[in-house]
Amino acid sequence: MFMPKTPKSVDQNGTQNGTTATKQEQQTPTVMNTSSATAPLQNSQNLAPVTTIKSLTTVKSDTFIYNIDELGRIGQVKMLETKYEYEGKKLELLNPLWVKPLEIRFADVSLNKEALKTAYTSSVSNIDLNSNSSKVTLTQKLSSVTVTKELTFYKDGHYDIDIKLSTPADYFITTGQRPNADHTMYMVVQGSLVKKANGVIEVLEDGDVEETVNIQNAKFASAFDRYFTSTLYSFDKPLRVSNIIIGEDKDDALLFIQGEQNFALHGYLGPKDSSILKSINPELTDVIEYGFFTFISKPLFKVLEWFHGLVGNWGWAIVLVTLLIKLILFPLSYKGMMSMQKLKDLAPQMKELKEKYGKDPQKMNAKMMEMYKKHGANPMGGCLPMILQIPIFFAIYRVLLNAVELQGAEWTLWITNLSVMDPYFVLPLLMGASMWYQQKITPNTMTDPMQQKIFQWLPAVMTIFFITFPAGLVLYWLVNNIFTIAQQYVINNAFEKQKAAKIAAQK
Repeated sequence: MFMPKTPKSVDQNGTQNGTTATKQEQQTPTVMNTSSATAPLQNSQNLAPVTTIKSLTTVKSDTFIYNIDELGRIGQVKMLETKYEYEGKKLELLNPLWVKPLEIRFADVSLNKEALKTAYTSSVSNIDLNSNSSKVTLTQKLSSVTVTKELTFYKDGHYDIDIKLSTPADYFITTGQRPNADHTMYMVVQGSLVKKANGVIEVLEDGDVEETVNIQNAKFASAFDRYFTSTLYSFDKPLRVSNIIIGEDKDDALLFIQGEQNFALHGYLGPKDSSILKSINPELTDVIEYGFFTFISKPLFKVLEWFHGLVGNWGWAIVLVTLLIKLILFPLSYKGMMSMQKLKDLAPQMKELKEKYGKDPQKMNAKMMEMYKKHGANPMGGCLPMILQIPIFFAIYRVLLNAVELQGAEWTLWITNLSVMDPYFVLPLLMGASMWYQQKITPNTMTDPMQQKIFQWLPAVMTIFFITFPAGLVLYWLVNNIFTIAQQYVINNAFEKQKAAKIAAQK
């Protein structure tokens, strides 16, 4: 989860691609009948893809440019907003050597081969979404069928697709391979996902796909990376979705939707921005995937989003979410820390019992349990709050790592982008210092000198670990430490008062 990704070879455009990208096999799923959703894949047809750079139509808005290529696909998407720039250039989302969105593949081998080599014609060459123009008709004339794609684009990045075939033929339309716009080394969830009609989401994570899926009733199919998605969806009529297995190691998925002679659906290609997706259709926010802890991450992001709406700053929203988490967990933290204080006071007696009964572990454990019971101490009491916080930490880690809203989001002073590392390393150093101080005032029962030395080095190790983490995540950890220190002071004072009252009562 924290270790860097294994880098792949990089092409001249700065996008990562596997060594077999130029020889990507053009497989086609088997047609699904309504009575069966478990049809196997056809054998690969071993057709080299047509790598095309010719643009038929350019679609421009204030925030993006789509290029429609000569195979009727979205050949490239360029993000125009400054916050998405990479190495001083406008960010391009698609790997030029990968399968593109809206590519059509026919079940018939010879027809598919012809379709992958026959160029479309376009009704217009330029569309400006700031004017009244928003529609383009693409036509591909094949030997036995004419394909017509009518695309209508909108400023928010979604589009309508209306496909017509002059004669019936079995075919599929793809989301394309996922956007390839994440140039960081963070381990993030990326790949494909399908939302079924019953609300269940099936994730096909890159590097972990072992079998194909055939889903009769789907609401949408999405190919996604850290921040961006290519999604095809229909909430009016169920989609039939299947995949083929691709990739250098044959462990990635490429999604297809089975088409009809007259077929209408919708698409979206752009950032996984919650507010944009929600404005198109609230269900589209489910394309935002956080991995194993999605069930915790999604509500956490909603709270983060609510605080942002309140204060208008993502950095302060992170601070407020951290405070809320600490307040919710305070009762458990209080019990755990009080238990640790009791154990700290009992440490000398524990040491005596170990020296006295060290050769008889059974008797030593019995004496220790008797001592814990007598003094109301729970050796596991300090562990429970930590155990509960582990999934919350991983969930917030995923939220802050995957939230495209943090791209270019300022906090204060020198932090002008919460999605990248602190340029001056101030936050990681403060985080390490706060962790050291927290460790200093927190009671522990370690008696082994080696364990104590390892524990003392933990703040330094964590500081180095967090140096390259996004500023938003380090901010969360720093604020969490500060609130924990404040909690510890409160609990230390409460414990001393309890102890003083107990001593006074015994006199």
